[in-house]
Amino acid sequence: MDLSILLQHKLLITFGAGVLSIFYALFLSYRVLSNPRGDKKMNDISDAIAEGAGAYMKRQYTVVAIIGLIIFVILYFALNPISAIGFGVGAIFSTIAGVFGMSIAVRSNIRTAQAAKKGLAPAFNLAFQGGAVTGLMVAA
Repeated sequence: MDLSILLQHKLLITFGAGVLSIFYALFLSYRVLSNPRGDKKMNDISDAIAEGAGAYMKRQYTVVAIIGLIIFVILYFALNPISAIGFGVGAIFSTIAGVFGMSIAVRSNIRTAQAAKKGLAPAFNLAFQGGAVTGLMVAA
């Protein structure tokens, strides 16, 4: 295959890799969430962690949104509207990746603890898949 053809379509290839990463992250999310959640005590602890993570994310993204809006306005007037819109779109998708990744990470913790009852290998595999979701979403 001619390398120059690939180089001519590098934007399309990059976009395709991003889309494939998102689909694979969704697939991993499904696999992680299809595992058992554990007993009542584990669920109580997990629910408390999820509540804390949700409060943290809300607080963090409130502050980040204010700062992001200020940067958006500065970019709009200092550079041009296209740069500001590019920044805004990137910030929105970064937020989506962060919220989705945190949600899967928190929800995979209890499943990893339950899998650890079967051994280290199943727990490690599940933890790795849960963590990979965040990495894939951010990179995509």
